[in-house]
Amino acid sequence: MKECVVEIKPQKFYILATSPGLSKEALILKHGDTFALFDPYGDIRQEGLGEQGLYHCGTRYLSRLELRFCHVRPFLLNSSATRDNLMVASDLTNPDIMLEGNEFLPRGSVHILRQKFLFQGVCYEAIRVENFSPCRIHLPLTFHFGVDFVDIFEVRGVKRKRKGRFFSPQKHDQEVCFTYLGLDGRRRQTRLLFEPQPEILDNEHALFYLDLRPKEKTNLFLVVVCSLDEEEEFVPFTRAYLSARSELKELRRLSCQVATPQEHFHAWLKRSESDIFMMLTRTPYGLYPYAGIPWFNTPFGRDGIITALECLWFNPEIARGVLRFLAATQATEKDPSRDAEPGKILHEMRLGEMAATGEIPFARYYGTIDATPLFLILAGAYFERTHDLEFIKDLWPHLEAAWRWMEEYGDLDGDGFLEYQASQEGLINKGWKDSHDSVFHADGSMAEHPIALVEVQAYAYQAYLKTAFLARALGKADLSDRLTQKALELKEKFQKAFWDAELGTFVLALDGRKRPCRVCTSNAGHALFCEIADEGQAASVAQKLFSPDSFSGWGIRTLSSREVLYNPVSYHNGSVWPHDNAFIAWGLSQYNFKFYLNRLVRALCEASLYFPYHRMPELFCGFSRRPDQGPTPYPVACNPQAWAAGSVFLFLAACLGLKFTRKGICFCRPILPRFLKKVQLRNLRVRDLALDLDIVNHETDVTINVLRKPREVEILILK
Repeated sequence: MKECVVEIKPQKFYILATSPGLSKEALILKHGDTFALFDPYGDIRQEGLGEQGLYHCGTRYLSRLELRFCHVRPFLLNSSATRDNLMVASDLTNPDIMLEGNEFLPRGSVHILRQKFLFQGVCYEAIRVENFSPCRIHLPLTFHFGVDFVDIFEVRGVKRKRKGRFFSPQKHDQEVCFTYLGLDGRRRQTRLLFEPQPEILDNEHALFYLDLRPKEKTNLFLVVVCSLDEEEEFVPFTRAYLSARSELKELRRLSCQVATPQEHFHAWLKRSESDIFMMLTRTPYGLYPYAGIPWFNTPFGRDGIITALECLWFNPEIARGVLRFLAATQATEKDPSRDAEPGKILHEMRLGEMAATGEIPFARYYGTIDATPLFLILAGAYFERTHDLEFIKDLWPHLEAAWRWMEEYGDLDGDGFLEYQASQEGLINKGWKDSHDSVFHADGSMAEHPIALVEVQAYAYQAYLKTAFLARALGKADLSDRLTQKALELKEKFQKAFWDAELGTFVLALDGRKRPCRVCTSNAGHALFCEIADEGQAASVAQKLFSPDSFSGWGIRTLSSREVLYNPVSYHNGSVWPHDNAFIAWGLSQYNFKFYLNRLVRALCEASLYFPYHRMPELFCGFSRRPDQGPTPYPVACNPQAWAAGSVFLFLAACLGLKFTRKGICFCRPILPRFLKKVQLRNLRVRDLALDLDIVNHETDVTINVLRKPREVEILILK
């Protein structure tokens, strides 16, 4: 028999994983455009995927930081992140060490505590060393450090033909400074400042001698300052930490406080809240949730919109910031190199050297088919949540440009559906499943372009309805009627073209010859999210999504295990994505499929038990659930990921049927999963007023106990 040999090459911008990545106990920090990944010891070492480091504005500013005590690596006792994500800590101790003169230092004699946090482009570290031995010690502690100023895309595996200029390091008594002039003409600088002054400081290490009596302790401090173009002044250690805490306190003040006595759900909820707050970045336009760490710590249009939708009831300020940012970066001209067209909403924006030089096309890249209709959906949902008509008036020119893009550019062949073409420099596929192999036919052959995705048509339907609603609120009745009619026509065409009675679900896509991609995917569940399916279709889709080939026991897979390209370890062809499941959960709620909804929420909650800190990752593998074992992590998943963190809030809103009216709030057929006995909502904002509620589960029904309600606010419960 002749062997079939298939040539497989890494796709452009693929994240290379040539060896295992960070341990699942990795320590992660983020503040603004700066983030850091450390191993559990608090070190930065280039092993595994080589992703560890201190990053600022898309560039790695510190590529090595290793602590040695008596010239050896200490033992790790414990490492953790604080619940609020502000700080990470590593507890270390000495191994058994033979000292000079045959003296012996037993393991556990010296405790080393490393604590770190980020603030305004600076990494702060405090090291406390305490001597628990009965003898006085005079022993060395050393930091080994290094910089490489590599772009995040180099870390991901993209090779560069040439680099910028490295300058000779500059050293002072307590400081060493590294400088790099990039090909983009921008100067990047890493300054390491030590306190107290080291005994020895050079370009690679700082050496301290610790002289400690029994039970005596001492403190060392390291500050790493990341500068871009201008040398940055940094805030002193204590003031920086207090400022970071103050920022977090303000975010919490503006948000609904959610709690439950159910320990595991509460832990998932609180870690997700902290992850959302950590991923939020202050821009000139307001708060924006950066997509994920390490690969996507930057604004993504789709990710930002979906995260804002998930968190809309919890904190509408996130949606306001996302809408303003995306309006400000909306394309105004046609530029094929960036997939830009007038009115189109941003896909991603990168700040690094390679983006600035054009080595990658993502400085401002518009290669997404769904961000534009999702932008309109978010605007409509924001108005329903806040009734802030003045904001919508200001935003209207951008909303108008967005729906005109859908009509003039998004529909490539005039058939009423939104399609996309592959890009030479950018992405091949432009839906949320943007892997090169994510859109295919039942035989495994790739779909021809242009491609019309099932979920994108659902988004377009809902986008026209939301825009019509906004137009009517602004007194544009004729336009509102026209857009409503367009939505209804799209719904009729969609149900005829995408429904497959034999499969019992909507097909994944239509290819360039309008042939359906007859594969069963989670994408069909987004039709429920947008309520474009009729009741019978929705029931069939739900049943299909919860069949054993689609429901892993931990969640709904992106692709049925019956399909030829199913792979539970793939990015989009068989994995489980929390945000995808949350969208489906909301759709199940809209069609009153509460049995399926309960099952889905329980599955994801139980999955969260197995991830460190109860932190829901970007995705995990789609293997079927095995007794007494947890879900299998995906090797290069972002963690945290904003829309994964936001999923728990949409799950909860789906269970409660939580909607906002002009006069207050409405609970539409509310339920809670059996394991969830009570949910407490504090400071739930309705306009400028606050409500406190307890939702209590009675298994077959729930009660809403009102603890605080202004007279002006109306609460409705629809059974």
